[in-house]
Amino acid sequence: MRNGGRWGSKRGVLLQGLAAALVMAGFAQTAAAASRSGVTVVELFTSQGCSSCPPANANAAALADRPDVLVLSFGVTYWDYLGWKDSFAAPEFTARQRTYEPALGHDGPFTPQIVVDGARDTVGNDRSAIEALIAHGPAAKGPAITLEDGRVTIGAGKAAEPADVWLVRYDPRVIDVAVRRGENGGRTLPHRNVVHELVEIGAWTGAESGIALPKPAPGLRTAVLVQGRGGGPIVAAATD
Repeated sequence: MRNGGRWGSKRGVLLQGLAAALVMAGFAQTAAAASRSGVTVVELFTSQGCSSCPPANANAAALADRPDVLVLSFGVTYWDYLGWKDSFAAPEFTARQRTYEPALGHDGPFTPQIVVDGARDTVGNDRSAIEALIAHGPAAKGPAITLEDGRVTIGAGKAAEPADVWLVRYDPRVIDVAVRRGENGGRTLPHRNVVHELVEIGAWTGAESGIALPKPAPGLRTAVLVQGRGGGPIVAAATD
């Protein structure tokens, strides 16, 4: 009976240790679930006034379901003169696209354009070309990014030069827009992962750093991009 008592005592200790380990694992899973990092960033530059953009919007919406991809849809302003002002477009989104073009070998911006990880691009309505760019992207990514409790933490890593840190706020829902004029007049166009806010919030120099984030507007999700200066490659990204 004494041996059985000792085993019962040891068994109790083991069970307590196992329970504690499971609790800690649950905490780790919760922390990991706070952000989804190491994703491939697919940026769509589109316009409701562009007749060739609806298929690209559909491609972006389909890719948004992939857990390894972060799709961001930017409305641009330079087709507004055709008779319909894009309801999601902003000058800063157009400026972002223009910044990409020299390094991508283009004289100027066009729609629909897909830019993958800030380094490779294709026409947005060519689904197979987009998939190929995603599949053949760089295997290594930059620092780990954690989004939690209104704060972003960027881990330590190697940085040849300082990188920009961008805060992106986007709407993950499918939003239908009835276009009344212009090239798509009379059509209702679905949009997904529409970007509403793009703000540079700091720089990453290789050391671990943390930045407090403003509270998002209701319904918007948060993404953080670590990107080479002047529209360079995106070395790390995360979304909540």
